[in-house]
Amino acid sequence: MTQVFRPRATFLFRSVFVVAALVLAGVVLAGMAAVRSDRAWGVGVAPEQPVPFRHDLHAGTLAIDCRYCHTTVEHAAYAGIPAADTCMGCHKEVWRGASVFAPVRGSADTGEPVAWTRVHDLPAHAYFHHGIHVSKGVGCATCHGAVERMAVVAKAETLSMGWCLDCHRQASATGTTAGTGGARLTDCSVCHR
Repeated sequence: MTQVFRPRATFLFRSVFVVAALVLAGVVLAGMAAVRSDRAWGVGVAPEQPVPFRHDLHAGTLAIDCRYCHTTVEHAAYAGIPAADTCMGCHKEVWRGASVFAPVRGSADTGEPVAWTRVHDLPAHAYFHHGIHVSKGVGCATCHGAVERMAVVAKAETLSMGWCLDCHRQASATGTTAGTGGARLTDCSVCHR
């Protein structure tokens, strides 16, 4: 039987398939790297807030303890956002007429909370309890970064499942092996309930 294509054409045809496969693999790998990057997770992003609250001033310069504003951090899942009355305790006297505090004054007058934009937000399918972590000695900066040095709070870590598992593995290796209900810290049921 005679050959339909010349050897050069066969070589070119095979080369095109190999190059196409390599390009496809490169695109897939680049896509995987992109979705796992800090940028994709919002690390370094500081969302716009209704009031330009300065953690570097309050937690840094004035050394106000995080628990003064985030009152439920030691015993609840959610750390809590302070009520406007907490802010107005000082700001009735300090900068009380400043226009930037209008949302806080309005909240104090109406009882409607200030519409803060969450910086650190986990998906609904992931269970996280601040109180458990605080009681085990995990400091705020571990997840939130050095907020006492941030003029505007930005997300400091990915808070991805892999990032959390790295911390849980390290805690397991150092002897803190039990999570909730006796489960190991790396068991799925610890975070996914």
